[in-house]
Amino acid sequence: MSESRSGWNRRDFTAGAALLAMALGIPAAGVKFTDPGGEDLPSDRQRNLIADVSDLVIPPSDTPGAKDVGVGDFVVLALAHGLSGTRTPMAAGMVTAALEPFRRRDGSLRHLPWLEHMLDRAAGGDFLRHDRAERTRLLAALDAEAFAQGALPSPWTAIKGLILTGYYTSEAGGSQELRYELVPGKWEWDIPLVPGMRAFSSDWTAVDFG
Repeated sequence: MSESRSGWNRRDFTAGAALLAMALGIPAAGVKFTDPGGEDLPSDRQRNLIADVSDLVIPPSDTPGAKDVGVGDFVVLALAHGLSGTRTPMAAGMVTAALEPFRRRDGSLRHLPWLEHMLDRAAGGDFLRHDRAERTRLLAALDAEAFAQGALPSPWTAIKGLILTGYYTSEAGGSQELRYELVPGKWEWDIPLVPGMRAFSSDWTAVDFG
């Protein structure tokens, strides 16, 4: 079944580029010349999938979720630009039979088609047709397998890292989900911990993306 690839428009690209520029620390104009194309252009379904998966990783609560701030499109652009080594050719010893169909000619991996395949296979069909609780369960199983002790490197670890990077470089993630302290990391021998206490946006040593 062919899938539409008409859903990626300039307005969407500009929003994703702004988040990517923040993560890279460069002006958004420096990103716009690498609009995803060819095999990196996501289908409508892949865009919906990564937006949904991002929101399962960081759901809305008293602060916006990942989908609310456009993290899905950030991930698409980040993958196209090779953030976190995602365009690096895979070492021969790391290529399994499950990964081989998703490699580019240069040996790097097409992460979104891989994720789409893995989640649909786990769901026994269309992952997105399941309710949120079941989608969360299926994604949690993929996550547990990827981060299990002794597991082979999984593309999911890079995708998840990009989801977290995209969210916590957004305005909502950086200023609402986290809190800012002008001088982070100072010595305080007794800090009361209370429910809902947020990490510091200005102390990256306290942020664990694992």
